[in-house]
Amino acid sequence: MKNDPSSELVFFALLARHGSLSAAARALDITPPAATKRLAQMEQRLGVRLVNRTTRRVSLTSEGETYLQHATHILAEIRAMEDQLAGSRAEPRGLLRVNATLGFGRTVIAPLVSEYARLHPEVQVQLEVTDRPVDLVQQGYDVAVRFGQPADSRLSARRLLSNRRFLCASPAYLSRHGAPQTPAALQEHRCIIHRQNDEAYGAWRFTRDRQTEVVKVGGALASNDGDIVLGWALDGHGILIRSEWDLAKYLETGRLRRLLPAYTLEPADLFVYYPSRHHMSARVRGFIDFLAARFDTPASKDQSVRRARPRE
Repeated sequence: MKNDPSSELVFFALLARHGSLSAAARALDITPPAATKRLAQMEQRLGVRLVNRTTRRVSLTSEGETYLQHATHILAEIRAMEDQLAGSRAEPRGLLRVNATLGFGRTVIAPLVSEYARLHPEVQVQLEVTDRPVDLVQQGYDVAVRFGQPADSRLSARRLLSNRRFLCASPAYLSRHGAPQTPAALQEHRCIIHRQNDEAYGAWRFTRDRQTEVVKVGGALASNDGDIVLGWALDGHGILIRSEWDLAKYLETGRLRRLLPAYTLEPADLFVYYPSRHHMSARVRGFIDFLAARFDTPASKDQSVRRARPRE
């Protein structure tokens, strides 16, 4: 195996992704000493140092960054070739790497993956959940299920679910502090802030009659976890923005009340992203179609959504 160039590319891509020789060894089902030896053999053959080692982590040298860039491109080309050759197969098969947000991935996507795996036993699905942004192309994912359109122009996306965002608070909070009548009045209230990706901290955007107003809000509580901030709102700690998907049952039972209904906020539509390729494998296309069917997406909405350029 050590003489197989493609295995070296896979090994180094895993090492760069995990940042640890022991983690890369686990992913390849080899021992840590074997992983260390493989890296040493690569560096000796190439005559350069590819990584800087510490006791627990590794970081790429400039030569390692160059190697990773070419390795990622070559592996993508190999995979595209295999996908094209296998595209005519009726039954999806092979490895499918899926990424999803942490809470939604655990509660919604994981059960759907379980159902998909029963329907297509020849597909090996790897599901990774994280709330941090991911680079699908660089990290080798086939699809990602996330809220909001992709900022990466290398990606296509299919909308799975339309999902509005609402401003809300618990009756207990409103009885103590009253309800804001305008977006500007939120500056006098305790707001619960959900920190997501690189969004501006505490900057809430409201639109009415095509006029947009941005309000800088503050409060004592903030978290990057959606379930946590929702729980704080239910406990009466302040005003929160959350998606219709998360709020529906609480609005229906009255545990939360919607505020400023005349204003709209930026939606949190659910999308499945995938790298823009001319030839899509049967397993990727099948999984995307499976998700669309489970979220009951009308055929009229089955279209790619592209961003003109990456986020600045």
